[in-house]
Amino acid sequence: MKKLFAVLGDPIGHSMSPIMHNALLSYYEIDAHYLPFKVKTEDLSAAIKGLKAIGISGFNVTVPHKSSIIPFLDDVDPLALSIGAVNTVVNENGNLIGYNTDGLGFIKGLEPFITSFTDKKLLIIGAGGGARAIYFTLAKMKPLVVDIANRTINKAVELIEACPFDTTSKALSLEEAGQQLAEYDIVIQTTMIGMYPNISELPLSLENLRAQSLVCDIIYNPLETQFLKEAKQKDATIQNGIDMFVYQGALAFEKWTGIFPDVNRMKENVLRQLEA
Repeated sequence: MKKLFAVLGDPIGHSMSPIMHNALLSYYEIDAHYLPFKVKTEDLSAAIKGLKAIGISGFNVTVPHKSSIIPFLDDVDPLALSIGAVNTVVNENGNLIGYNTDGLGFIKGLEPFITSFTDKKLLIIGAGGGARAIYFTLAKMKPLVVDIANRTINKAVELIEACPFDTTSKALSLEEAGQQLAEYDIVIQTTMIGMYPNISELPLSLENLRAQSLVCDIIYNPLETQFLKEAKQKDATIQNGIDMFVYQGALAFEKWTGIFPDVNRMKENVLRQLEA
C-alpha cells in the first residue's frame, strides 16, 4: 500500500517541503506521496486523530502548530520536549513520536565551516522558536559562549533560563550586541527581519563585525538578505537559510525511511524552485 507523508500548517501553500520530499521519494523509488494539509488551530486535534487513524507514516509540522501539537502526540523526544516544539513526527507501530530537527539541521549545515564549537563564541539574534531550537541544540555542543540578543531583553533572559544544558550565556539588547560584535566567531540571525518583502531591514548594525567571522541568517527568501550583504562587505563568511532548511528535511526523511538523502540534490531542487 502506498505510504503517506505530509506537512501540517496554516498557511501552507508557500511550503517547499512537498516538492523537496516528493522528489526524494521518487529518486529513492519509495512508493509514497507527501501532501500539504492546511490545518486550522481549532482543528489540530481532529487532524492528528485522522492522520493516526489512516496510518500515516510520518509528517512535518510548521507554523503555527510546532508547540501546540505536543499534547496530541504519544511521545516526544527529550530535546524536542525541552525546546517545546516539534517539526517532525514519526509513526512507530501506531504511536506518533515527535522530534525537532531544526537545531540539528542548522548545525549540520555548518559542518563545511565548523568542526568544533568548544573554542567558539557565538551570538544568536532573536529569541523566538528558531532561536530556541538552535540555542538548545548548540548548548549541547558546549561552545565557549552563546549569547542571546533580542529586541525585548526579557525574552532573551527567559530563553537562557529555560535551557536545560550547561552553557555560558548572557542576554543583550540589540544595541549592546552591535557594540560588542567583534567578540564573536559566529553570528546567527534567527528573526524574520530582512525577509521578503521587507528586504532592506537589519536586526542590528554590523559596523563592529569582525572580518573572517561566520555570519548566518536562517532566512532564504531573499537568498542574500541585507544582513548577509553587509556582512560580506565586512569580509565575513556568510550562510543563508537554505542549508538549515535542507538538512532539517534530510533528518526528517531519514527518520521516516532510514535513508539519509543526497543533500546536494535536495539543495539544487530547492534553489530551482526559489529561482522559479
